[in-house]
Order: sequence, then structure tokens, then C-alpha cells
Amino acid sequence: MPRRLGIIGTFVWDTIWTLEDQAAGRPLESWGGVSFSVASAAATRADDWEIVPIAHVGSDLVDPVHAYLDTMEGIGSRAGIVPVDHPNNRVELVYTDQARRGETMRGGVPGWRWPELAPLLEGVDALYVNFLSGWELDLATAKMLRRFPGFVYCDLHSLFLGPPRADGPRLPRILPRWGEWLRCFHAVQMNEDEYELLVAEPLAPETYPEYILGFGARAAFVTQGERGASFAARPRPLEPRGRGNETVERGSVPAHPVAPGGDPTGAGDAWGAALVGGLVSGVEVRRAIARANAVAAVKMRHRGGSGLYEHLRDHRHEWEGAARDD
Repeated sequence: MPRRLGIIGTFVWDTIWTLEDQAAGRPLESWGGVSFSVASAAATRADDWEIVPIAHVGSDLVDPVHAYLDTMEGIGSRAGIVPVDHPNNRVELVYTDQARRGETMRGGVPGWRWPELAPLLEGVDALYVNFLSGWELDLATAKMLRRFPGFVYCDLHSLFLGPPRADGPRLPRILPRWGEWLRCFHAVQMNEDEYELLVAEPLAPETYPEYILGFGARAAFVTQGERGASFAARPRPLEPRGRGNETVERGSVPAHPVAPGGDPTGAGDAWGAALVGGLVSGVEVRRAIARANAVAAVKMRHRGGSGLYEHLRDHRHEWEGAARDD
């Protein structure tokens, strides 16, 4: 029987304005949100794993979400695709440079509460939580994940965004009660802007995110765009508890070569899913990061979440080789 990686997130319909789109006067419309994570996880999974998406979906997009999942192999139970009587999340992304953007959201499905979520986690072996709206879980529900017996990885991403606004994009914020959030997960991911919001200082080239481990996580990963990713990890990061005094491994893994330009939308989500898939399959941390860097670079050559699974499978030789050659 295959092992199961559950992915908690939100399916989003994206309207994307890169700098090139703005010059041309027309955006790209495509699947976004957790579609990047699901596509990457399905494309890069080991043969003995399957993917279990867990998401509230607005009544206006339930059938399209199932049609999207039909395009991929390796998708397991869909009991976690739960329709709700709300308009689904639709996001407009407007880039201010090649990497940074503003986000304006319409609609919005509700988050999960533990009594509804807990039955969906039965039979799941590991869990990847991707905050894409920022309210997939509230703090009380996130704390209940400590009852989950498997590995729990979290991309904190949209927890660092304030609420949707009618007059403009959501604004970055310091995460309230962030120490309590960090204690909910075995491993956490953020980009370097989010890291700066968390610790109130930039991630300098000669430093690593070891500070975050003092709040309970066993591993912390900071994506840094064209500079790759930095990390700090305790031995056996998938285990829930340490064994006395432990030496922390820390370092940086350079980015996979990528052509100038490209679409960075969803690259961090594809990166996180590939990293989790590597870690739960027993890949050593640095090699798992190298593979995730390559997956993100391959993703950069594809726009949007629609068709991303096929794109990653077509270029499998690139990201598979990255883990071996690191």
C-alpha cells in the first residue's frame, strides 16, 4: 500500500501580471495557489507515495478542481476536496520587479477547524501545510496538529500578509504570536523577506536560520531566489523530538542554473513540495534542497499552475540529476 502525503492549501484562480504582461497589456489566467504544490508533489513523488489534497473549494470551482486533478497521476483520495458555499479565492498578482509582487484577493473559502480536519488526516503519513490565503488553519487548529503522528512541514508564506483590502494589495505584516506558530511544525519554510519580518533583520550571506530552531521546529528553510536556499536542521529532522544535545547542520545550497526572466509565480510552492517529497523518501537534506532548487528552476520556464505537472514530468531528467550531482 502506498504511503500518503497530505497537502493542506487553497486552490486559487490567478490573474498574473509580470513586467512583460504589463508591457503587453494582457495578463495570464491560470490555476494558482495549492495547484503548484500538488502538481510538483505528484510529478516528483517516489513511486511508493501518493498525494492527498485537502482543501475547501468554492462551489463555483469544484468541478474544475476535480478536472485539474484528473490530469495527474499519483493523486490518492479526494475526500479532502470539500465544497463550501462561498466564492472561491481569485487572486490578482502584479509584479513590481522580477521576483516581488502585490496580491489582491476576491472571494475566499473558510479555513479548517480541527473536528472537520482530523478525520481527513486518518491514513495520511506526512503532511505539508501551505498557507496561501493565510487562514487555512487558525493557531488553535495548527496546535492540534501536534496530535498528528507523522512529519508536518509548513510553508508559512501568507501568514505574513495582512487581510484582503478593497483599495489595494495585501500588506506584509509581522506574524502575531509567531513563536507559537513555529512550535506547531517539524519543519518550516519561508522566503528571505518573510524571514526578515520574522526575526527583524535580513538573512546575511554568512548566516543561517538556526535561530528559528530555538522555537521548536527541527528544520528551517529560507528560499533566496537566484541565490538558492539556506537551511538549518537538527539530525533526523523528520522525528518529533530530539535526543539530548544535537549538532545542528547549517548551510546554503546554490540555485540551479536558470535562464533570465521566467515566471516565478508558484516557484516557492513547487520548491516546497519537491523538498518535502525528497525528505519523506529518505533523501539527505542538502540533496533534497538541490533537487527542489532544480524543480523551481524548471518551473520558472512554465507559466501558471495549469499544465505544470506535465511540464515537470517532461523535464524529469533535470531535477532528478540535480540530487545526484550535488
